Amino acid sequence: MKDTMIKSGSGIIILNDKDEVLLLHRDNIPSIPYPDFWDIPGGQIEKNENPEQTVRREMNEELGLTELGEIHFYKSYFNEDNFIDNIFWTRLNIDISKIKLTEGQAIKYFSINEIRKMKLAFNYHIFLNEFFKNVLKYE
Repeated sequence: MKDTMIKSGSGIIILNDKDEVLLLHRDNIPSIPYPDFWDIPGGQIEKNENPEQTVRREMNEELGLTELGEIHFYKSYFNEDNFIDNIFWTRLNIDISKIKLTEGQAIKYFSINEIRKMKLAFNYHIFLNEFFKNVLKYE
């Protein structure tokens, strides 16, 4: 019997001052979804946690970022895997050379033009294109 329980998670679009997006290069482990793909950082919501708390916890756990400052809710969407994804965004210039990853292979900032040529985990390349068009007014 297929699992019909709806799960939810939160991710964050972190932009630097050049409007580049911080992406996480996922681990190359065959048992995880989208191994070896680039992804926006985030994770699943835990019990008694709201979506914003999830983003803040995941950024601390995965990237060691304890201060994200003000974050903005962008939107939630439901995908075909019975998963609700809550997306936030913020501006943060991170010195990625000082980040000690606990998950993933690498992090890097990418321009929207670079992202448009990539295929990201969970089809985030489509979502980021929409975000740039609707929020940042890029064509």
